[in-house]
Amino acid sequence: MTDYSTDAQKKALGKSMAKWGALGAVVAIPLPFIGPVIGAAAGAGYAYLKGKKRI
Repeated sequence: MTDYSTDAQKKALGKSMAKWGALGAVVAIPLPFIGPVIGAAAGAGYAYLKGKKRI
């Protein structure tokens, strides 16, 4: 059996990571030295750290 609060927190973190990852990819498209993949990873990483209260 799973804990509801843990599942809800994981879903919220996943949604936040998806949102920030997409935003990072869009912002990085015009920057040829970064690229959308690295921008998406940076955005998702930011959301993960923010969700874990490290920032």
